[in-house]
Amino acid sequence: MSADDPEVAVRPDGVSSPVDGAAERANRTFWDADADDYQAFHGDALAAAPAAWGVWRIPEADLGLLGVVDDRDVLELGCGGAQFGTALAHRGARVVGLDLSVGQLRHAAARVTAAGVRLPLTCATGTALPFAAASFDLVFGDHGALSFCDPDRAVAECARVLRPGGRLVFSQLTPLSYLTWDTERLRQTRRLRHRWRDRWAFASEGGTTDAVWSHGAWIRTLRTHGLVVDDLIELLAPDGATSTFSDDVPHRWARRWPAEQIWVATKP
Repeated sequence: MSADDPEVAVRPDGVSSPVDGAAERANRTFWDADADDYQAFHGDALAAAPAAWGVWRIPEADLGLLGVVDDRDVLELGCGGAQFGTALAHRGARVVGLDLSVGQLRHAAARVTAAGVRLPLTCATGTALPFAAASFDLVFGDHGALSFCDPDRAVAECARVLRPGGRLVFSQLTPLSYLTWDTERLRQTRRLRHRWRDRWAFASEGGTTDAVWSHGAWIRTLRTHGLVVDDLIELLAPDGATSTFSDDVPHRWARRWPAEQIWVATKP
């Protein structure tokens, strides 16, 4: 597969990286190795605003994307330390947390135990969900599994496990945030530095391989698997907001251009 193929990005060292099983396994290895440092650096901030979206922790109460969660079966797809899922469990949701990383799930298990909620945890990929069809009323992820595996296969699985009327809600970085990232200086810039592709993967050196799809590609994939697109919210950083992720997404940049987006879709 060449660097001109639609699902390929090129590392600074010239190695092309498709979104495939090998990339998922590499992502698992990265998250297992990084889990302790990630939770040490970001975990308290995530727990302080658990039912919130993105690096700037915009409250779900302000956005209202998940709908009613009380007495609903909910899957958190890429739960990490389960901060968000634990908050929903406290609100009466029957939450299951899924993550590719055993390291992250260790933190999730400790948090669930400390919170005293029932929240089963599963280690699995988003492209092969170990659940029966029509098991959930809501599947959601805040920068979760849909960023780190093949979106087409993952959306198909989400559609399969959702009940009629169920909702899929997930956040991710925008294509613009990748297109303007300087891979040599490792910083966000105001210039387009990568060639536009409809479907590609961004492989950061020493980091993860992320799925980066255009809005059109996401719409086509969601529709192909029988989901109705309800909304696309492009997030700007609130005035005066702070974030433990600001080294990756500077506040000044994110006030001018959307670094994150949230998709909302329903299964008819």
